[in-house]
Amino acid sequence: MLNFTLNIPTKIIFGKGEVNRTGEMVKEYAKKVLLVTGRSSTKKTGSLDKVTKSLQEAGVDYVLFDQVEPNPRAETVDRGGQIARDEKCELILALGGGSAMDAAKAIATVAVSARPIHEYIRGNKTGLWKELLPIKEALPIMTIPTLAATGSEANSTAVITNWETKEKSSIGGPGLFPRVAILDPELTYTVSASYTADGAVDMFTHLYEAYMTGDENANVQDEITEGLMRNAVKYAKTAIDQPEDYNARAHLLWTSTLALIGIANAGRGGSFPVHQIEHTLSAHYDVSHGRGLAVLTPAYFRQIIKKDRPHRLARLGREVFNVTLEDDSAACDATIDALVSWYKEIGTYDSLKNLGVKKEDLKLMAEETIRISGLGKDSIAATHPLTAEEILRMYEEVYES
Repeated sequence: MLNFTLNIPTKIIFGKGEVNRTGEMVKEYAKKVLLVTGRSSTKKTGSLDKVTKSLQEAGVDYVLFDQVEPNPRAETVDRGGQIARDEKCELILALGGGSAMDAAKAIATVAVSARPIHEYIRGNKTGLWKELLPIKEALPIMTIPTLAATGSEANSTAVITNWETKEKSSIGGPGLFPRVAILDPELTYTVSASYTADGAVDMFTHLYEAYMTGDENANVQDEITEGLMRNAVKYAKTAIDQPEDYNARAHLLWTSTLALIGIANAGRGGSFPVHQIEHTLSAHYDVSHGRGLAVLTPAYFRQIIKKDRPHRLARLGREVFNVTLEDDSAACDATIDALVSWYKEIGTYDSLKNLGVKKEDLKLMAEETIRISGLGKDSIAATHPLTAEEILRMYEEVYES
């Protein structure tokens, strides 16, 4: 097991009806907030009304910024940061899925620095990110997730897209840890079946990425990871079929948070190549992040993990999908089949062609993945350094299902 330092400064409030404590929690930090959310869903579901009512009852003034789109744009973040400065907001409150929470973290950064957020995005052509990361100063942040997916509610990273340059990558630093995260599973009842499924794939991918690439002598972390993966698989279909099943929604939401809060990977390390490859895909085609991950994973398992660490893929199959084959190679194939079956069961199995991707763009996207996520190298980290040629072969395998 590797040496590690684990710091989780976010106060987590979990449970039914806890959204009604929003005003009480915010009041400890601010008298005026910028409330960051998406364009319509929180209004339609009533989540926004619950939050604003709680703020009003606590005497907290708020400015609504309801302009965040999926795969949040740099220009949207910059606009939000300017509003937060002009309105002298003291805290950024995020309500929504990963896009709203990531945008809120970026807005909190811009509100203090007055620098365009694109300068912070890892891998951008300006190179300024090398000086600006990690982010240490930002307005205080609070999060209220309405979707179990990214885990952004309690960690210190965010992913932002510059649509003009087709660059999508992360920002991060201790200044981006939310002060408080309110996790109310009832807020996820109205999430559509497709977004529920995509979210389950996202949290599952967060878990398997470092499990496959990190130190192999970290059994405590491995067993935590396997348990969380089993929960994602077990409860996704129930939540889709029975949207108001509190137990299923609660398990998915807590799994999402634990998957990327640092506990599972502490002492194991590891890299996130599939996320980096998908970021390029959604930067070019604006597809759902979870759906993109579902498309890419079978090829990654077949082409990379089965060759480099077949015993790890076999272990995942045995511990998560009840694969019983003793031969590792055969168990790998059975694991991939089981994963694809799960994707089909929850409706996330797809192809790049079906997502609208043009075949002539695959080579460019592979090269862009290296430029943005390679951080100056000619590869990205995985079980071995992945080159553009290898990424292209992955794209090609999943172009048609």
